[in-house]
Amino acid sequence: MFKKILIANRGEIALRIIRTCREMGIKTVAVYSTADRESLHVRFADEAVCIGPPKSADSYLNIPSILAAAEITNADAIHPGYGFLSENAKFSEICRDYGIKFIGPSPESISSMGDKATAKETMKAAGVPVVPGSEGLLEDIETAKKTAEKIGYPVIIKATAGGGGKGMRVIWKAEDLDTMFDQAKREAGASFANDGLYMEKFIEEPRHIEIQIVGDQYGKACHLSERDCSIQRRHQKLIEEAPSPFMTDDLRQRMGEAAVRGAMAVGYEGAGTIEFLVDKHRNFYFMEMNTRIQVEHPVTEEIISYDLIKEQIKVASGIPISGKNYLPKMHAIECRINAEDPYNDFRPSPGKITTLHVPGGHGIRIDTHIYSGYTIPPFYDSMIAKVIAIAQTRDEAIATMERALSEFVIEGVKTTIPFHQKMLKDENFRAGNFNTQYMNTWVMED
Repeated sequence: MFKKILIANRGEIALRIIRTCREMGIKTVAVYSTADRESLHVRFADEAVCIGPPKSADSYLNIPSILAAAEITNADAIHPGYGFLSENAKFSEICRDYGIKFIGPSPESISSMGDKATAKETMKAAGVPVVPGSEGLLEDIETAKKTAEKIGYPVIIKATAGGGGKGMRVIWKAEDLDTMFDQAKREAGASFANDGLYMEKFIEEPRHIEIQIVGDQYGKACHLSERDCSIQRRHQKLIEEAPSPFMTDDLRQRMGEAAVRGAMAVGYEGAGTIEFLVDKHRNFYFMEMNTRIQVEHPVTEEIISYDLIKEQIKVASGIPISGKNYLPKMHAIECRINAEDPYNDFRPSPGKITTLHVPGGHGIRIDTHIYSGYTIPPFYDSMIAKVIAIAQTRDEAIATMERALSEFVIEGVKTTIPFHQKMLKDENFRAGNFNTQYMNTWVMED
């Protein structure tokens, strides 16, 4: 087992990893930018090293600085959390070359799943259902036109190196393809320095349902049931829950088996997520694989009583998994609390928190790094807390979440708490009648 783990991240996920390490008797090293000098992960780690100025490229994405911090503190492993360098194959490879264990998959696995066109072909070969689409990247507009005619409109163009909706366009009719293709190509090139595009059939009324998997160093993998992440805005998740209200026992079994096949096909090590689009007829299609821990991992932990961070560390140290698949025992809902103004198009609202009261009580878990007097920096993601409600049934979990949000007081900045309170009262949400497009027509009013 590792003696000291450096956490190459910040905020609530860094604090989350520190807590599990402390329970396991493992020392921790926090790295931080000058903007995060007063952050809780810096205070609670056993050691802390400043790695640069506020800009991510000069700190949390600065591989030489992070490796230098690991070297001077004698850390024998690095946990990347999520975001930043967590899915950077080069970082994983450099860690391996320097004899520091990267707590996550191999660089080969990250590379094979990071390029979406390659990932799709890999999953297809493993017998995982994939959305009909182009064979590899689109060479030019003529190839795009022929592909669209073959699979039928509507189609969606995506950046092969993309994420967060960049380089993505939905085309409903042939006459729009030229313009949309050019727009997507330019945006992909500007965002990722890679303008490669591929095309898929656009799935109407899709649910975003993902399967949590874990694989070990010995070729074994298992799944830990599903999460429904369909409530999202501009491809950013807002509410996640497990199990999905759309799920059936048969669908869960088929999706779980497909996810395990996909994980084993790439020799996956660690915790990861196979993400699927599920149409209204409950046909499911591989979308992408996230080769890291997810923001929404707590809902999985709570429905099966399982510490995913601990499992990541155990797997990385060479301990084999049991290979057992897990089924949900409880219902959990997670609301992401962002420092944003939901009445003003979710505009970011950084600043100083003047008053803070965090909810508690039975069935509530809060993952956060904020405190009264903490200043939210404007340089990073706006998520400041996650509220997880756990109960025997979905209706009870919603009621528990409503109670918790009514107790959650954050003053000094705007937050998305009012959005969540309104969504939880929405008739369609309560009935489980929603999909990834639901927020496109949903209106936040005073």
